[in-house]
Amino acid sequence: MTAEENLERLGIVLPQAPAAVANYVAWMRTGNLVITSGQLPWEGSVMKYTGRLGAELSTEEGYQAARLATINGIAQIKAAAGDLEKIVQIVRLEGNVHSADGFTEQPQVLNGASDLLMEVFEERGRHTRTALGVHDMPLGAAVQLSFFAEIGR
Repeated sequence: MTAEENLERLGIVLPQAPAAVANYVAWMRTGNLVITSGQLPWEGSVMKYTGRLGAELSTEEGYQAARLATINGIAQIKAAAGDLEKIVQIVRLEGNVHSADGFTEQPQVLNGASDLLMEVFEERGRHTRTALGVHDMPLGAAVQLSFFAEIGR
């Protein structure tokens, strides 16, 4: 199945790629590589998940926040590529998880992103990953994710 067919099967409608909120660009293409700026769990104009994992939010809520941030990331990648079928490979996912002291389930939170990338892109969604816990996050967001994708010419 194509990525678009998989999105439809999952009931996901990609939003308009979120605009940058400061003096930077939402994505950058260099050669065959697209790198997104940090994607937050926006649902329209609402930050759906805020707070620290292990305090205000559960690991499952963090998983859903990562999934939502990934939908925004896929929208950015589509904006850069013009067509999701031009994606050769999702190369890397870098994730920051807004974590309370002692919270160590960042990998389980980021599985929300990794699982969705595999569901949408199938084998093209297999990627490397970094999962970090951070004390503070822009706008209080639960997660912030950056994506690296190889684009065919």
